[in-house]
Amino acid sequence: MRTLNYLLLAVRDPLRSAELYSKLLDREPVEKAPTFVLYVLPTGLKLGLWLADEMEPKPNAAGGVEISFSEDSKDAVRATFEAWTKLGLKVLQAPTDMDFGFTFLVEDFDGHRLRPFVLADNPQ
Repeated sequence: MRTLNYLLLAVRDPLRSAELYSKLLDREPVEKAPTFVLYVLPTGLKLGLWLADEMEPKPNAAGGVEISFSEDSKDAVRATFEAWTKLGLKVLQAPTDMDFGFTFLVEDFDGHRLRPFVLADNPQ
């Protein structure tokens, strides 16, 4: 059986990206080197930050992936927005109601889009 359990992001500077992702994920990586950083999340999902110049075959460009984070409530989404904007992330969409739920969108240093949200059926 095939299982999706590993995401690799092409980044310009894995160690710089790790400084950010350690704050976003509220955990330290299990592996940390100049060309690759690895996180193992409580769900078992692994997130790798790989130096784009070292990847073979070469990716089209660093950035361009959207990663979503589920939250428990609108208040949690708002709190995450406040915390993440203090980190200097570029805001692409301020907190807003959409058909699927309440969300916002920011961009990391490599252009990866980060979208926290709470589903519309959880109106808290």
